Amino acid sequence: MNRNVLETVMGALVLVVAFIFLVFAYSSAGIRTVSGYEVTAKFDHIDGVRTGTDVRIGGVKVGAVTATTLDPKTFEAEVRMSIDRAYALPVDTIAVIGSSSLLGDNIMMLTPGNDDNIIPPGGIIHNTQAPVSLTSMLGQLFYSISGSTKSSDGATAPDPSGKKP
Repeated sequence: MNRNVLETVMGALVLVVAFIFLVFAYSSAGIRTVSGYEVTAKFDHIDGVRTGTDVRIGGVKVGAVTATTLDPKTFEAEVRMSIDRAYALPVDTIAVIGSSSLLGDNIMMLTPGNDDNIIPPGGIIHNTQAPVSLTSMLGQLFYSISGSTKSSDGATAPDPSGKKP
């Protein structure tokens, strides 16, 4: 009987510690919903962007991605964002999908312009830049390295050092 009571107390203690850990993790993670006005941006592709992705200006979170959809007519990816009402975005704002770190998730980075006109709620950010694919960059690098030793007719170019193979 004592063993059952001890196991029950230990199980309850583990649950309390787990609950405290979850509350601490949630409060320190900086997860917060941003209520504000909605804007839309269209991209060729949005690799790594999903609902909840941070929207930042100068590294400071000012909003979040609320939805991602595909336009059935243009086949462009549409990203809807909720921006804090304290930040009125000029119409020449640029939206860029970038990486938060070398191995981290992508984020939406906004660079406000200097125009006096403001994007209205429900408006569109026209200046966008899709993320650069690391895989395609590496492919281009390898292609340029392997292609630099052959001429256009397929013959091997002479070694610039003058040495024969």
